[in-house]
Amino acid sequence: MNEQQQSIEALQHKIAALEAKLASATPEDHWQSILDGMFEGIQILDFDYRYVYVNKTAAIHSRISREELIGKRMVDMYPGIDTTEVFGLIQRCMVERTPQQMINHFTYPDGKTGWFDLRISPNQAGILILSVDISAHKLVEEQLRKNQEQLFHSQKMEAVGQLAGGIAHDFNNLLMVINGYCQTLLEELAQHPDQKEQVQEILTAGTRAAALTHQLLAFSRKQVLEPRVLNLNETVHNMEKMLRRLIGEDIELEAKLDPNLGDTMVDPGQLEQVVMNLAVNARDAMPKGGRLTIETKNAYLDEAYAMTHPEVTPGSHVLISVSDNGTGMTEEVRSRIFEPFFSTKAAGKGTGLGLATAHGIVKQSGGHIWVYSELGKGTVFKVYFPRVDEKAEKRDTDKITEEMPMGTETILLVEDEEGVRKLVSRTLRKKGYTVLEATNGEDALVVAGKHDSTIQLVLSDVVMPKMSGPDLAQKFHETRPATKFVFMSGYTEHAIIRHGMIDGGIAFLNKPCPPDELLKKIREVLGA
Repeated sequence: MNEQQQSIEALQHKIAALEAKLASATPEDHWQSILDGMFEGIQILDFDYRYVYVNKTAAIHSRISREELIGKRMVDMYPGIDTTEVFGLIQRCMVERTPQQMINHFTYPDGKTGWFDLRISPNQAGILILSVDISAHKLVEEQLRKNQEQLFHSQKMEAVGQLAGGIAHDFNNLLMVINGYCQTLLEELAQHPDQKEQVQEILTAGTRAAALTHQLLAFSRKQVLEPRVLNLNETVHNMEKMLRRLIGEDIELEAKLDPNLGDTMVDPGQLEQVVMNLAVNARDAMPKGGRLTIETKNAYLDEAYAMTHPEVTPGSHVLISVSDNGTGMTEEVRSRIFEPFFSTKAAGKGTGLGLATAHGIVKQSGGHIWVYSELGKGTVFKVYFPRVDEKAEKRDTDKITEEMPMGTETILLVEDEEGVRKLVSRTLRKKGYTVLEATNGEDALVVAGKHDSTIQLVLSDVVMPKMSGPDLAQKFHETRPATKFVFMSGYTEHAIIRHGMIDGGIAFLNKPCPPDELLKKIREVLGA
C-alpha cells in the first residue's frame, strides 16, 4: 500500500506542477506554442528587412537559429540575396503592398539545396513570409522526369534498332552475292594479276560493308550470339597485347583484375568487341596520351539501383569497367553516347557505331552498361553481366586447319533470293555436291517428293514466303527424319533462335557468309 500511495502522490505533484505552469503562461506563450507547431515556416520582416519573428519551422528551413536571426537584416544574414529573384519579390511586396508567390530553389552554405513554396504578403510590421518545404516532392518529380526521359530514349533506340535491323538484312543478301562472286573471280583470275587486283578492291569494300551491317545488327540486338560460360579475366588477358597495339605507346594500359571474380555467360567474340570498342573510345578521348584502366570485380545490384535503372534485374553480377583520364564529356553528349551514328569526331573519322554496337551487344546478352563522365577529368564505362554458378569452359586453341574435302552428298537448297540461291548453288556444285533448288518451303516439299534418292542435308533460309525454314524442317522430318538442316539468315528473331541466341543442336549461318565458311559449316554438319 505504501508504494501505491507514493505513486499516487508523485502523480499528483506532476499534475499540480503542470497546472501551475499553465496558470502562469501568458497568451503570447499559447500563440508561440501554436505557431511553433505549424507545418509551415513563418517569418516576419520589418520595413528595414529585419527579422522580428521566426517560428520553429522557419528556423529549421533556414538552418539558422531564431536567436541568430531576430533583429538581423536579411541582406546581412544572406550576403548577395539582394541580387536574387526572391528578394526582388520581397521588395515588391514591401513597396507595393501586394502579395507575391514563387517556388524558390535555395542553396545552403554547405552546397546542399532545398525547394520551398514561398507566399509573401504585407502586414502591419512589414511583410510575412510563409514557407513550405517541397524538397521531397521535387525529388520525386525529378526522378519521374528522369525515368520518362530514359523510357523515351529506350523507345527511340528500339525504333532505330528495328530500322537498322531491317536495313542490315536487305544489305546482307546483296553483299552475300557481291562478296561471293568476288571470291569466285579471285580464284579464276589467278593468272591475271591486274584484273585480280581490281576484284580484290571490290571484295575489300564489300567486306567492310558486311562489317558495317554486322554492327547494325549488334546495335539493333538482332545478331546471333553463341554464349558460353567464361571468366572476364580470361578475356582481358587474351586481349592485352592487342589492346596495347590499339591504343598506342603514349597511353598506359593498366589492368586491375579481381582474382576471385565470378563467371558469366556471354559470347566471347562479342565480349571482345565490346572491350575493344570501349578501348577505342577511351583512346580517342586522350589525344595527348594518358591512362586506360580495365578493372574487373564482383558486384551486387540491389533493388534501389534497379529502381533507377529499369532494365536491371537485381542480383549478383560481374563487372568490367573501362576508364580513362581524358577529355570527358558534357551531359548532352553523355545522354546521346549510345545513339547510332552519333559522333563528336570530325567527318570521316568514325562511323559513330562503336558505342552503339557495344550497347546493343551488352543488352542482348542480358547485361547492363552505364557511363559516368566529368568534363576535363575523364570517363568510365561500367558493364555488368549476370553472374552464373557454372564453371568456365576451356577454349580449344589447338584446332588444325585442314583442306576442305570434296562433297558427294545431295543438298536441297531453299532460298527465295535468286541471286543468293545462284551463288550458293554454284559454290556447292563446284565442291562436288549434288544440288536441288527450291524458292520456298512449299516448293522444297514438292522438289523432295519428286526425288527418290536420299537428301542428306537441307540448306534453308529462315524467312521465306508461304512457309518459314523452321516450319519446313518440321514437315520435312515427318518423312525424312535423318535429313540434317542448316539455316541461314540476315535476321535472327525467329523460331529457331531463342532471344537471339542459338539453341543447342541448331546449325546457323549469318548472312553474308563467305563461300569457305559456308562449305566448312556444311562439312561439319554432314560429318557430325
